[in-house]
Amino acid sequence: MNIMKANHFDAIVIGSGPGGEGAAMGLTKAGLRVAIIERENSVGGGCTHWGTIPSKALRHAVSRIIEYNQNPLFSRNQPAMHSTFGQILDHARDVVDKQTQMRQGFYDRNKCTLIFGEARFTDSHSIEVARPDGSLEHYSADKFVIATGSRPYHPSDVDFSHPRIYDSDTILRLQHDPRHIIIYGAGVIGSEYASIFRGLGVKVDLINTRDRLLSFLDNEISDSLSYHLWNSGVMIRNDEVYEHIEGTEDGVIVHLKSGKKMRADCILYANGRTGNTDSLNLAAVGLTPDSRGQLAKNALYQTEVEHIYAVGDVIGYPSLASAAYDQGRHVANAISKGESGQLIDHIPTGIYTIPEISSVGKTEQELTAEKVPYEVGRAQFKHLARAQIAGVEAGSLKLLFHRDTREILGIHCFGERASEIIHIGQAIMEQKGEGNTIDYFINTTFNYPTMAEAYRVAALNGVNRLF
Repeated sequence: MNIMKANHFDAIVIGSGPGGEGAAMGLTKAGLRVAIIERENSVGGGCTHWGTIPSKALRHAVSRIIEYNQNPLFSRNQPAMHSTFGQILDHARDVVDKQTQMRQGFYDRNKCTLIFGEARFTDSHSIEVARPDGSLEHYSADKFVIATGSRPYHPSDVDFSHPRIYDSDTILRLQHDPRHIIIYGAGVIGSEYASIFRGLGVKVDLINTRDRLLSFLDNEISDSLSYHLWNSGVMIRNDEVYEHIEGTEDGVIVHLKSGKKMRADCILYANGRTGNTDSLNLAAVGLTPDSRGQLAKNALYQTEVEHIYAVGDVIGYPSLASAAYDQGRHVANAISKGESGQLIDHIPTGIYTIPEISSVGKTEQELTAEKVPYEVGRAQFKHLARAQIAGVEAGSLKLLFHRDTREILGIHCFGERASEIIHIGQAIMEQKGEGNTIDYFINTTFNYPTMAEAYRVAALNGVNRLF
């Protein structure tokens, strides 16, 4: 009986990524007895080990190399700095190790039980965990939170066991230094890695299955990204779909349905992701994920089974690490207090290409389709003293606001530190009443010189268009 009690928890969280961590921390702080199950040998989930953290660490290292080589203050009479993908991977691994140690400390301090192994349901309130040593352990709980994240989509006709065919996880184990890479899929991940590899001097072919890059962005921002990738030497091929991908002894050949053939040292397949639900034996609890491995949920993040919740990539949009943390906290409140909580209306997107992109709110295309009378204010980074000092003059800030009420409707930023700059505008957009108008940026005194000053410049530029 004591053994059964020891293996029973108020809540079990499956997955220690952002969503799982947010839920587990919230539940333990609410006084519940909580266990978190992680199938890898350390905490952090895909976000820490294969996704957000390593790719952004790689991007940072490459952008600093580019900045050094382009700044005459450093590069005059000095040889250009060069690095390989393998070399900068060491920096990413250091960051991952620091993140893992920090997050392990969260669980230790909050007395949250950590169980390493692969979980699967055996009935509605029970799971079994296949431990790394091959043993099976059984646990039960009153509530469950599924936060298992997602993985790269693998079409059945692509041989991912071939040593020159990679996905966004396995690319972090790249063993050679390619001179030429094909990236299939020009979404967020594909565009980010195109920037990284091109920044290292690798020849890049970026195959886009759609007619424009990142079509969910404001068109001007999407066009800016296309121009900068093209200007850096990336070959972008829009509206192309592979017929088959052939692995050779020393590379790959991509046969496109348009009749074209492309050869490179390797390929990064980055076209879609799948929820990690297939190994959970969800049939045992009466849950059926959709074709992308995702689960439906209600306002409390409950699945169709009342005591089983889901957060993060397994519930789909917005599929952001930042949002998953908040979803986890909302689930903790739903379980411990019965309170519903939803994400804020204005969730910023951060895309870590070179230069960076960040947006919040409506695009021009959306406002035009909705027949909203809006105006545009722009600030070019090249006109800002801080950008001139830092040598990061590429980019701009764009404000969209209502012509009559002057309410801010959308903010779009392209350039270095865009994902940081966007939060100033996001904070104002979230204000109620008259606090979220363009006038805030006109009447506020900003530090000078700063990148934040772009808001004042863009606001004055937009207001000058009113009549």
